[in-house]
Amino acid sequence: MAEPGDNVTIPEFNNLLQMDPLLKTYDKDFQRRYELLQKKLFQLEEAEGGFDQFTRSYRTFGVQRQPDNSLFFKEWAPAAEALFLTGDFNNWNKFSHPYTKKDFGKWELILLPRHDKSPAVDHNTKLKVVVHTKEGERLYRISPWAKYVTREEKSVIYDWVHWDPALPYIQIHPRPKKPTSLRIYEAHVGIASPESTIASYTNFTTNVLPRIKDLGYNCIQLMAIMEHAYYASFGYQVTSFFAASSRYGTPDELKLLIDTAHSMGIMVLLDVVHSHASKNVEDGLNKFDGSDSCFFHSSPRGDHSQWDSRLFNYSSWEVLRFLLSNLRWWMEEYRFDGFRFDGVTSMLYHHHGVGTGFSGDYSEYFGLQVDEDSLVYLMLANHILHTLYPSCITVAEDVSGMPALCREVQEGGLGFDYRLAMAIPDKWIQILKELKDEDWDMGNIIHTLTNRRYGEKCIAYAESHDQALVGDKSLAFWLMDKEMYTNMSSLIPMTPVIDRGLQLHKMIRLLTHSMGGEGYLNFMGNEFGHPEWLDFPREGNNQSYHYARRQFNLLDIDNLRYHQLYAFDRDMNRTEDKYGWLAAPPAFVSAKHEGDKVIVFDRANVLFIFNFHPTKSFQGYRVAVDVPGKYKIKLDSDMVQYGGHGRLDHNTEFFTEAQPFNGRPNSMQVYIPCRTAIVLANEEIDYCY
Repeated sequence: MAEPGDNVTIPEFNNLLQMDPLLKTYDKDFQRRYELLQKKLFQLEEAEGGFDQFTRSYRTFGVQRQPDNSLFFKEWAPAAEALFLTGDFNNWNKFSHPYTKKDFGKWELILLPRHDKSPAVDHNTKLKVVVHTKEGERLYRISPWAKYVTREEKSVIYDWVHWDPALPYIQIHPRPKKPTSLRIYEAHVGIASPESTIASYTNFTTNVLPRIKDLGYNCIQLMAIMEHAYYASFGYQVTSFFAASSRYGTPDELKLLIDTAHSMGIMVLLDVVHSHASKNVEDGLNKFDGSDSCFFHSSPRGDHSQWDSRLFNYSSWEVLRFLLSNLRWWMEEYRFDGFRFDGVTSMLYHHHGVGTGFSGDYSEYFGLQVDEDSLVYLMLANHILHTLYPSCITVAEDVSGMPALCREVQEGGLGFDYRLAMAIPDKWIQILKELKDEDWDMGNIIHTLTNRRYGEKCIAYAESHDQALVGDKSLAFWLMDKEMYTNMSSLIPMTPVIDRGLQLHKMIRLLTHSMGGEGYLNFMGNEFGHPEWLDFPREGNNQSYHYARRQFNLLDIDNLRYHQLYAFDRDMNRTEDKYGWLAAPPAFVSAKHEGDKVIVFDRANVLFIFNFHPTKSFQGYRVAVDVPGKYKIKLDSDMVQYGGHGRLDHNTEFFTEAQPFNGRPNSMQVYIPCRTAIVLANEEIDYCY
């Protein structure tokens, strides 16, 4: 690999420019970013033997058992004066086991095996790094590379526990193939049971995975797995980056969960937090070597004022080693299938998106406000992940709309597979909060659902964990509010509030699913209209678990209407699985009638018809059709088993006429009841895709 100079060209930059010629103005920015990436790759080749070796640093840092059962310890603590290892193994002697200082701020220690050839540190016993600073302080730290940390019941601080079982769990099921249509179930292990407690990995494997499979989701996005000392941070204040949270169980139990998901053909993504880290000192990364910087920029650049957390120094060689090896660790050790990168907007800009409204003007995405160190880190991460694991999926949580975020690195993009369509849930909540049903603006809804960068894939969602958090309300709660506690029984007549809520809940989901992106996401429990928000135990609620749970038990009570919403969500996913609209080009909208409140569009040769009118049903309503033939109803939100009124006959055959209408060569007449969505497919087409 030759050292990059001014003559580095972006191999497939023309692809990007053909997609969006306006980016030509910023070709120098793309060139510089790509050159910085090539320079990093060159340096990795020269100094570390390439990124493959570099990203396996989790095999040399922290603690490693050697073939002869000696233990090798290695840390990076550039500002430390001396390092010692203490723990149960030496009766917490602070000075008996000093590390040896090496070049570049590295420290190493070898513990020979005992006389019986067993390792000097037993599995499941506690350790600490003792850091002596140049100022004469003595600090007790957890290794940044610790693979397991636990907390005693009465303690606030986590302990580093040596994890080295005699018979570790070996995963046996191959990774599933990358799906063409991505349907994500966003989940949190700790709240995944009706009990007022922290649920376990084992509970998730036994009780939740079968539901996810039944619902037709092919991917799970697991939140709050990277260890975080504060449960109520929802996993976003990470303290130990290599440790799977022990509050749900052991590393082996998480491996079994992922292995079981793989056996069901379900991919598992990790919600990875590389945008910032917890400020915790005793059980976090902050001030590991006694200095303000180490893994982070020194203050003020290294502080995120809104999140009260520390910001990584992505230009640091050892920070790159740590973070890139972290991604590799989760892929290799636990066999995750990819990542949802949290807080990408905060990473991309020096202003972190704070107090900045993104208008879509291209000048906002280039120039001095862009943090090119972290941008190049993301390019590097995606390049390495997709090179080593071609079927890996990466999703960016970015609200800014950075162009080329989801284009390949060799085109000059950042290399993500998908971005989250974060404007869609905001739009639904705004509509439900501010507008009467008769004032819904069909054109505005369609604009929000289709306003995405061409050629860059989006994950659409009506609501995620963000909308379920305390202080906000889930869509079901916005729609039905307190009546969910009293009127969800199917043994009593539906009240107007419940009727409206059930019908709109289904329609909002189907419209988002079919029009909003190239993937779909749902947060656990919302598929059946979970009745309550989400609030973790904290001081403000007397440490209550009442809202930190998901009441799956409601589905098992036959006379409650929650299972009707569940059944619709399941059949919506199964219908998509058959016809593949998420993998198809964007929808062609043939009608958005403001007076009738009707939306008609086709995608993947499937016809979608939505009548949002609160009271008007339409007989003989003409709709535009692309492909001629005989159509039949394949999904109908008005079916009785979905809590509808059963007003449509599914034996009806709809025949097209060669009568051009609304931009399509054919059309046909249909009956669409009020507050109903229907999906029709052409009986004469082979939909195998």
